[in-house]
Amino acid sequence: MIQTTRQQRRQLKRDNQKQPSKLIEVPKELWPNTIVTNKPIKVWRSKFFFAQLYNESNGYQRLSVCKSSLNDVGRWDDGITWDELMQVKRECGFADIDALEIFPADKDIVNVANMRHLFIPPEPINFAWRK
Repeated sequence: MIQTTRQQRRQLKRDNQKQPSKLIEVPKELWPNTIVTNKPIKVWRSKFFFAQLYNESNGYQRLSVCKSSLNDVGRWDDGITWDELMQVKRECGFADIDALEIFPADKDIVNVANMRHLFIPPEPINFAWRK
């Protein structure tokens, strides 16, 4: 949960309205100075979404996506649809690349934010449906 005041949530809403409808890459010099153990390699933002790209240790990349708005209890708004997630994937430059969303075993669940994660393999997957 993100600790915010009502005024900060309202400001975020105003800031979001200034953003474009489609995701644009955020230059590194505009990233917030937060301490993160695994820093993203790219960040995108739109009026509706944030997306961050990470390199994973196994050759995969992870695209983490959340809505750009907070609910009343300080969590990112929930409810990213499949169509929205596909559009985010396209807007981040992965339109022609397979991506996987993982539903982990119960013992491995980490649910700290309303985020979706797409894992992008280093090679096309061999079990996908193809036209």
